[in-house]
Amino acid sequence: MADTSVSYKCPNCGAPLSFLPGKKTVTCEYCGTEFEVSAIEELFRDKQDMAVHAAEAQEAKWQTEDAGSEWTSDEAKTLHAFTCSSCGAELVCDENTMATECVYCGNPTMIPKRFDGMLKPDFVIPFKKNKQDAVNALKNFYKGHMLLPSNFTANNRVEAIQPMYVPFWLFDSQITAQAEFRAAKIRSFSAGNEVVTETSVYNCRRAGTMSFERIPVDGSKKMEDAYMESIEPFDYSELVPFSAAYLTGYLADKYDVDAESSAARADKRVETSAIDVLKSSVEGFDECNLENAAVKKDVGKVSYAMVPVWILTTRYNDKPYTFMMNGQTGKVVGSLPYDSTKAFLYPALCSLVLIPIFYFIISMLMQ
Repeated sequence: MADTSVSYKCPNCGAPLSFLPGKKTVTCEYCGTEFEVSAIEELFRDKQDMAVHAAEAQEAKWQTEDAGSEWTSDEAKTLHAFTCSSCGAELVCDENTMATECVYCGNPTMIPKRFDGMLKPDFVIPFKKNKQDAVNALKNFYKGHMLLPSNFTANNRVEAIQPMYVPFWLFDSQITAQAEFRAAKIRSFSAGNEVVTETSVYNCRRAGTMSFERIPVDGSKKMEDAYMESIEPFDYSELVPFSAAYLTGYLADKYDVDAESSAARADKRVETSAIDVLKSSVEGFDECNLENAAVKKDVGKVSYAMVPVWILTTRYNDKPYTFMMNGQTGKVVGSLPYDSTKAFLYPALCSLVLIPIFYFIISMLMQ
């Protein structure tokens, strides 16, 4: 994030500038350069504007109070929650799901109670992929991984597979972004017996307004953030108004990270995307590095949605491996074991193949 204050530094050497008593100029005490006051004002005007912009950005808040709504009494009657006695995970199920096992630890659990204390979602993306789709997608996920242990793929069986609706906060925003980039053009040329490299440095400023729709942030501590971001994107054109009927036969995770607490992740994703857009407009240079940036929300709105995820668990050498699949698109993510023997042998085999080729090329060159 950009600084909310401005440090007056010498543009020649970077040392602090100061106004010395008895002088009419601002002086760098390190290199001795003197600047007219008007020149310093002009030089640092943009930095001052950006500092003000950054301070306003810090004060801007998301309108999280509009995310979700209260359950009606009839809807609340159909919902129950249970807590796994083994790992403590809290899940939501409809009135028809009375017995299940915890998708996090596999412990059979059944402690139904009346569900309350959770906002009603605004939207839901219904499941499009079924259980067999999830199993087939996992098998395809194994393909092409040469270092997988052979007995992992040969004897692999899915021990647990659960469809779950995961809570997501969707952030809409209109922002104003400013950024400074240090860009450079580099050319090399010969001068006598020497090769001279000339670097021309430019200070490039970019600014603009942008709109972002439905920036997703999962609202569950139990779901690995990296996995949730990796199975994106979801097709939000298929969002439908929420109805508890969509939960029938599925589990639903209760959010334990509210919209206010999720805002920082949304801000970071907006900032990164906005800066990337501004940077892409700095063209015709050999190098381009970000120096400073400020991104301010002009409008920020949040909605609450449930999105479909398949969670698959398998085991190898008594170690569980968990995979997650986007229940709408079928995209799979997860970690896999690797065979250390294969990791050692494959580079060695490549070397054995390349050595004869190398000697063949040398012999041809020597003829």
